[in-house]
Amino acid sequence: MDLEIVTLAERPDLAEQLWDFDDLWPRFMQQDPIGDLYYSRTATRYAEFTLLAFDRDDPGGRPVARSCAVPFAMGAGLGRTELPEDGWDGVIRWAWLDDVAGREPTHVSALEVAIRPDLRGTGLASVLLEAKRANAVRLGFTELVAPVRPSGKHLEPRVAMRDYAARTRPDGLPVDPWLRLHVRVGAEVVGVCPRAMTISGTLAQWREWTGMPFDATGDVVVPGALNPVHCDVTHDHAVYVEPGVWVRHRLR
Repeated sequence: MDLEIVTLAERPDLAEQLWDFDDLWPRFMQQDPIGDLYYSRTATRYAEFTLLAFDRDDPGGRPVARSCAVPFAMGAGLGRTELPEDGWDGVIRWAWLDDVAGREPTHVSALEVAIRPDLRGTGLASVLLEAKRANAVRLGFTELVAPVRPSGKHLEPRVAMRDYAARTRPDGLPVDPWLRLHVRVGAEVVGVCPRAMTISGTLAQWREWTGMPFDATGDVVVPGALNPVHCDVTHDHAVYVEPGVWVRHRLR
C-alpha cells in the first residue's frame, strides 16, 4: 500500500473524512461524555495532532486509518507529577483545562489509532503508531504517552487489568497484541489506570446500546467491554468503569 499520511492542520479540507469509519467501537463505548471534549475539537484545536492515512492507489479516496492525540502539561507546579488514574478521561480533561488556561503543553498523549475494519491485521497500526511518534517529535515533544486499551482484554473481562497487563511471552514482550506493539517500538509500560473511562446510563439506555436485558442487579458481561458493567435495578442505572494501561514513549 502506497500510503500518504497528513495532519488535519495541513489538510483541513479533509476534516469530514475523519468520520469515514464504520463499526470502530461498540455503541456503548461511544457514550463517554468526556470524549466530547476531545472530538468536538479534533479538527480545530487538535488538528496538528490528528493524522489521516490514505492509499494513494485507491481511486475512491477513502481514508484507511486515523490517529488522534492531545497535548497537555505536566509538572509539580500543576500538581501533576504522575499520569492520571482516570487515563483517557483524565488526560482529555487536562488538555482541555490547559488550553483554557493558556498553559504550554509539555507532553503528548495518544488517544486512538483507528484502522478501517476491512484493513485490520495488515500492519497499518504499526505504521500509524510510528507516524504518531514522528509527528510528536516534529512538534517539539520528547515524550509521548498513551492510556492503552489492550486489544485482547475484552476476551477476559473478569481478569484484573493489573494481572492481564503483566503477562509476557517467553521473549519478554507483552502477551496483549496492542501493548506488545507499543513496547516493541520502545515504549515502557508505566502502570494501570484503573478508571480510564466511565460510562453510565439508565437501564433503558444500556438495553438500547447493547441489546441486552439489564434486568438483574449485579455484574453484566457485555461483549467488547474490558470489565463487567455494574447494574443496579433498584436505582435504575448501570455503570461501566474501563481500565487502561499507561505506556510512555521517550522520543528522540
